[in-house]
Amino acid sequence: MRISERAQAIEPFYVMEVAKAAAELGKTVAHTERPMVYLNIGEPDFTAAPLVQEAADRAIRDGATQYTPALGLMPLRERISDWYASRFQARVPANRIVVTAGASAALHLACLALIDAGDEILMPDPSYPCNRHFVSAAQGKAVLVPSTAEERFQLSAAKVEAAWTAATRGVLLASPSNPTGTSIHPDELRRIHQVVQARGGITLVDEIYLPLSYEAQFGQTALQLDDALISINSFSKYFNMTGWRLGWMVVPEKLVPVIERLAQNLFICPSTVAQHAAMACFEPASLAIFEERRSEFKARRDYFIPALNALGLTVPVMPDGAFYAWADCSEACKKLGVEGSWDFAYEVMRRAHVAVTPGRDFGNFETRNFIRFSTASSMAQLQTAVERLRAVLA
Repeated sequence: MRISERAQAIEPFYVMEVAKAAAELGKTVAHTERPMVYLNIGEPDFTAAPLVQEAADRAIRDGATQYTPALGLMPLRERISDWYASRFQARVPANRIVVTAGASAALHLACLALIDAGDEILMPDPSYPCNRHFVSAAQGKAVLVPSTAEERFQLSAAKVEAAWTAATRGVLLASPSNPTGTSIHPDELRRIHQVVQARGGITLVDEIYLPLSYEAQFGQTALQLDDALISINSFSKYFNMTGWRLGWMVVPEKLVPVIERLAQNLFICPSTVAQHAAMACFEPASLAIFEERRSEFKARRDYFIPALNALGLTVPVMPDGAFYAWADCSEACKKLGVEGSWDFAYEVMRRAHVAVTPGRDFGNFETRNFIRFSTASSMAQLQTAVERLRAVLA
């Protein structure tokens, strides 16, 4: 069987490769005094809020399970619009909101709608690996631009301007970012967007972790800039609905029928049950729960980052959102006698029974020196991980 060049060009998602290895080892130590602590996957340990679960049950019971419009249920789009107004004081009309089968489908649709073969999209290095593969799937090319701690591991307007070529189509940013948990300062984002707009390009911003911002200066949606920008969002992280596979995107009005045509052909519609359930996310009782959980994620960050720094696993930039720690493991590698974060990850998995993610997935610029920790696990799990890492690194 001949495999397409497109498929062959997609690298493995090493996050999941490491996860499989951790799961296998986890089975052998599950009933010992030191079961595996999983800090490798960015999935909240919270599940859907009670009203969301009840809404899903009700939809199934009432037979509300047939196809919806490709753009999603209008009542859900309206609730998302209202949420932007109340949470961010941003006017986002419901007719510009497209509900999708997760943020992944939103990114896929956006790339197919806007990228032609050979188009280049600028992205920071490090960044979430799947984002560059959406660009590749549209026959574009992701151009990774090295970013430093001084730049919060994000692109700057100056670097976008310097990297722009005749082939550049636009930028794909994430704020807050996976793997670093850092955001672009709103002023810098405005300057980046101005550079892109001046060249007739597109600005795509992945905002799936935006509601999990911990600092007011960063907790602002990019949609406040203008109507030309495209935002990607999700019910997975803040709303704790990972396996429900539901997200949305906000696009310029003239792009809506283009996205609709693509969605009709590629996805038909997002999950009907998930859509009915998601409407309950915006009930006051649900929002109160999500805010309590956001406070818990912040408390975990506030404990874990100083603990890592004390272990010599230095986090150069304090995450201002999401639930990740991007830690330099160079000194720790020397202590363990290993080279690079890939070997470090397997060594602490074996010796400490702590699963972490090596930097290999997230780019090329110094990523072999970094480990991504997920702080989406409970405080007790984080404390156990710190104790075990301290023992191994002592």
